Amino acid sequence: MTGDARVLDLDGLQVLVDVLRERGYTVIAPTVRDGAIVTTEITGIDDLPRGWGDEQDAGHYRLRRRDDDALFGFASGAQSVKPVLFPASTLLWRGSRAGEGFTVETDDTTRPGDPRPPYALLGVRSCDLAAIGVHDRVLAGRVAVDTDYVRRRQECFVVAVTCGSPAGTCFCVSMGTGPRPEAGYDLALTEILDDGAGHRFLAEPGSERGADVLDALPGAPAGADDLAAADRVAADAADRMGRVLETDGLRDVLYASAESPRWDEVATRCLACTNCTLVCPTCFCTSVDDVTDLTGAARERHRVWDSCFSADYSYLHGGSVRASTAARYRQWMTHKLASWIDQFGMSGCVGCGRCITWCPAAIDITAEAAALRADLADSIPAREEA
Repeated sequence: MTGDARVLDLDGLQVLVDVLRERGYTVIAPTVRDGAIVTTEITGIDDLPRGWGDEQDAGHYRLRRRDDDALFGFASGAQSVKPVLFPASTLLWRGSRAGEGFTVETDDTTRPGDPRPPYALLGVRSCDLAAIGVHDRVLAGRVAVDTDYVRRRQECFVVAVTCGSPAGTCFCVSMGTGPRPEAGYDLALTEILDDGAGHRFLAEPGSERGADVLDALPGAPAGADDLAAADRVAADAADRMGRVLETDGLRDVLYASAESPRWDEVATRCLACTNCTLVCPTCFCTSVDDVTDLTGAARERHRVWDSCFSADYSYLHGGSVRASTAARYRQWMTHKLASWIDQFGMSGCVGCGRCITWCPAAIDITAEAAALRADLADSIPAREEA
């Protein structure tokens, strides 16, 4: 639908936020808080991270000031939009005693004051857009759907943004998920800053709903120069990926490496802290917490995020199936990059690099995959000689 593309200036972007709010959407977008880029409700473009960039490497994250006024001049934030559509804690039901009986009520809110659907997700990077697609398949595309996810996902308006400033931990090109959004959005923006036409945004509709919103915005039809400038933003970003993950045959490499000594080696560094799964935009493991007040008269049940790195997560019939850190890391990585494909028909990794950035031990999934591949290649001649 690039023939319908238009060019917005900063005022036009503000009108976009205003139009979405007028149509009843809660606008969720990135902003700066506590030294990081986080996702929260906004009311205007002044809430966006104007002039902020970031530095990311293994175990390292810092905000930095840019030398321009880019609104989306950073890589992936600390979290994706996952907590909006799939909250860390969801109240399943609440019960209380009433005389000799009791009452039970369900409540689909997480906490008082949480933003309510329908949502307009502004500034979704292509890797996180792909992660939403993964959750659409896993949580809403099977026989037993996640009703809370479906409720939040329904009528969700997605404004994706081309990533022009990849981090040192990004590898979306390897996973085929970026840096430019290709599908699954209502509107796609590419931020363009140059000395000629100035600060502007190429806006491309990806749905009828997106085209309808775009028609309500001030802006001129996109010209050939605008389209070429947007292409350069994406091409330049693709050339500056911080990491590479070789995916050819990776599924078979991981299956063949089930007994590799590499798992024990990485376990000497891994803290099993669960950081990687908590920041991952596709991980969806959960547990259930029951909470009772001191009088015993009221009780609540919450669904909460869990992690395969937790010893209790694999607890079955008196013991943990994966008692060692090595076993848990192997489970996480093998499921993410191999068995997820068998289970859901797609990879569980979108190349956002958050698991690398936010690992306190600086463990790098791309480096571990490369090491397993190299170890397997070295072992094949030895087996053939034997």
